Order: sequence, then structure tokens, then C-alpha cells
Amino acid sequence: MSKVFIALQTNDDTRPIIEAILADNPHAELNEAPAMVKIDAEGSLTIHRNSIEELLGRDFNLQELHLHLITLSGNIDETDDEFTLSWAN
Repeated sequence: MSKVFIALQTNDDTRPIIEAILADNPHAELNEAPAMVKIDAEGSLTIHRNSIEELLGRDFNLQELHLHLITLSGNIDETDDEFTLSWAN
């Protein structure tokens, strides 16, 4: 399997997003750098809207991810509830 990743700016808005991604993807690895975090995962990585909402305490539109996104790797499958990165076989 190949790895996918997402890199986000590090700021007050992204901390709960990062926490939710790591909680929902226990196989993911966090790599921190100044002003950004990169989350690598073998195979796939799924971001769940409801997990982020629980940590934020408010409604969250997954399109808000794009405000903090630096780069990503993988094919994107996006719905209103999930944002998944994977490599199709």
C-alpha cells in the first residue's frame, strides 16, 4: 500500500481538526514542522465532519478544511460528512 497525506497550517483553528483526524485514524502518523503539520497514513485517511464538530462545539463544513490546507497526496472522495484520501488500485 502507498501512503497518503494531508498538510495543514498550525493555528488555533486547526488544532481541533488535527486532533479529530488523529482520533479517527489511529494508523496515522503526525509530523510537526514550524507553522504546519503533516499527517501521513498508510492506505487511506478519512476526516469525519461530526468528529470535528464534537471538538469545536459548533457546526463545521468540511469545505473549511481548504482554508487551512497546504497540500495533500491521494485521490479525494468528498461528501458533506467525510473527506477521504486514498490511492485507487
